[in-house]
Amino acid sequence: MRGGSSPLEKAQEIDRSVFDTVAGWSSPLLDKIMPALSIAASFSRLWMAIAALFAVFGGRKGRKTAIEGMAAIGITSFLANVVLKGLTDRARPTDPVPEARELKKPDSTSFPSGHTASAAAFSGVVDRAYPALWIPINTLAGAVGFSRVYTGVHYPGDVVGGWILGKAVAFGVDRVARRLGLAGSATSDS
Repeated sequence: MRGGSSPLEKAQEIDRSVFDTVAGWSSPLLDKIMPALSIAASFSRLWMAIAALFAVFGGRKGRKTAIEGMAAIGITSFLANVVLKGLTDRARPTDPVPEARELKKPDSTSFPSGHTASAAAFSGVVDRAYPALWIPINTLAGAVGFSRVYTGVHYPGDVVGGWILGKAVAFGVDRVARRLGLAGSATSDS
């Protein structure tokens, strides 16, 4: 492109700028919460714990929702961590964040954020089955995504990409479950 940067270069420039802004923030409370939240979401442990609560206390609808949520995470994790990360070579951020909140950077490429993709997938299933939980479950999922930037392991664009992937998979899982008559939908309460 003559006379300037390409749209991709401009997007990456904005992405780095937003990352640098977040890296420059100082919050003792977030410095404690965000790394712990990010670690809790590793290997989808946070979402498995919530799914277990649905399965144990949510009756038939809760069990269906837990199964769909875990299926959405499995599909999303494969797409994010095997397929997309295998196709991209985006390096992890190298700009420093304060040591108190910095997490060890994984060996995988940066795009998309697998933590965020799984969070979005699980929250996408739950908010369809339990609309009253839309705000808390998406707030928690969004906080997981933010934690990945705050702790220095992902750029914001990685988080956005993971979010879109996870929500798309949740939508697909919901559609398939409905077609098969398996959905833990809001109208199924037995």
